[in-house]
Amino acid sequence: MEHHVSRMSAAAATGILAKAIQRIATSAGDHQTALPELTLHRKNAPTDASHCIYALGLVLTAQGSKQIMLGDRIFPYGPGESLLLTTIDLPIAAHVTRATSREPYLGVVLRFDANTIIQAASEIEMPRSRKDAAYEPISIKRLDVPVLDALYRLIQLLDEPNLLPQLAPLVCKEIIIRLLKGPHASHLWHLVTAANPRQQIVKAVSQIKQNFAQTIRMDELAEEAHMSPSAFRQHFRTITGMSPVQFQKLFRLQEARQLMLNQNMSASGASALVGYESASQFNREYRRQFGAPPQRDIRKILSH
Repeated sequence: MEHHVSRMSAAAATGILAKAIQRIATSAGDHQTALPELTLHRKNAPTDASHCIYALGLVLTAQGSKQIMLGDRIFPYGPGESLLLTTIDLPIAAHVTRATSREPYLGVVLRFDANTIIQAASEIEMPRSRKDAAYEPISIKRLDVPVLDALYRLIQLLDEPNLLPQLAPLVCKEIIIRLLKGPHASHLWHLVTAANPRQQIVKAVSQIKQNFAQTIRMDELAEEAHMSPSAFRQHFRTITGMSPVQFQKLFRLQEARQLMLNQNMSASGASALVGYESASQFNREYRRQFGAPPQRDIRKILSH
């Protein structure tokens, strides 16, 4: 933008972006650009609801107003507000609610590749999760000036076809990183963690191992993995072959067995050290796992 970005308000930045869109989208319609992932949109009057498929990406209203309907829910958004979709191929109904020939609706759609987002996310630190941040397939937030400026620069690059292939990917990556750090962050990070559950489960397994004697709190583990409890249990079982509770139980029993073998510890002492409050429960689960009560099992191992 030709003005000092740091001193500019979001409203002013949105206005400048709208002029850049209107300069290219001189007639009503959806305008493809030399960047396949970038389209510019102009409507000179309100439209009826149009049923379509929205893919992973950012949708910004620069001028006018629009709303989308997902099921029985309505999401309105106006100038400077952006819609981020992280559910791929989401069926919605959309229509422009405010537009005139003198002040048309102007918008930008920038589609993302999930692998690009995951790669960008791997290079920065994940923000701490908010306990009140519930996942939704759609996130509507007002963009800050640096993101609006990056979108403006991306549109301006359309005037430099010789530089477009080299610079556009850099600006797109900048936009993604700023979104990962900005108001859409919790929504976008959900895509990253959901797309790569193995990494999150590996972290959970490590945490269980380090704190195996403590009571396992499923909701906390799921929250740290940025998953719902049911999704966390499903991914954990898929990757480890057992539930988190079963994993912890097995690890406790194996640790107790090693304590009895290597440190000549009694069954009651070992069971208490690994987190069992009931000796009878320990004996029962030990026998189920290893085929014999603790003392008999240890004698058998030592006799060989």
